[in-house]
Amino acid sequence: MQLEGRVAAVTGGTAGIGRGIAEAFLEEGACVGLMARSQEKAERVLTELGVGDRAVFIPGDATVQDDVEGFIDAVAERFGRLDILVNNAGGAGDLQPLVSLSDEAFDLAIKWNLHSTFWACRRVLPGMLQRACGRIINISSTEGKVGKPVFTAYTAAKHAVNGLTKSLAQEVGTGGVTVNAICPGLVITDIVKDHGPATAEAMGMTFNEMIDMFSQEAAIKRPVTVQEVAAMAVLLASDAGAGVTGATLSVDGGTAPY
Repeated sequence: MQLEGRVAAVTGGTAGIGRGIAEAFLEEGACVGLMARSQEKAERVLTELGVGDRAVFIPGDATVQDDVEGFIDAVAERFGRLDILVNNAGGAGDLQPLVSLSDEAFDLAIKWNLHSTFWACRRVLPGMLQRACGRIINISSTEGKVGKPVFTAYTAAKHAVNGLTKSLAQEVGTGGVTVNAICPGLVITDIVKDHGPATAEAMGMTFNEMIDMFSQEAAIKRPVTVQEVAAMAVLLASDAGAGVTGATLSVDGGTAPY
């Protein structure tokens, strides 16, 4: 029970990596607020979690500033404080060669991945600094360290998330708040299954060929799991992570060169 008595907020918390992190935090004793767009999915997830009032859902869209800031406020009000923020909401969006990428698609990738992280960090920090205690965990990506064809907008956004993480850690390092980014490699979530075929087509290959290519880029020659990413989040959120800040930690099976 490494997180007993602590309160966490997880954006994009009802599916994939976000849900995995929320489940891991709950197993370690935390109370967790979840933000996502689908009320129906959230109600199903809350029932499946079966933790009673230790988990709460606040509907919101991570590309809308008022929703992100309102989510932070609602979780803090519901549980009386907010100790851990996980900025998980985001995604690759429309994957096209740059010459075919629209302004709208590029702007959405930046807003979804970078702006949402900025808004949430800015909103949560006053309370954390006042208590001289807090953990901010930004979910980045291997694409925050390396580039891939047709991932241009997503790669730009995740590189920016990593830069924000490093600078913010320097700003608040003496205030008892740690700020880190987790950079997962390929994780086979429902979103990857749903949107992966279109991504593969944009890359000129089949879905299975794309999965095999990404797997072969890793030292372990397989995708990483949601549980492996969540384990890193638990470490960073716990007392054991107190000395880790400003880090961009790869959980990618040995894909990124640094």
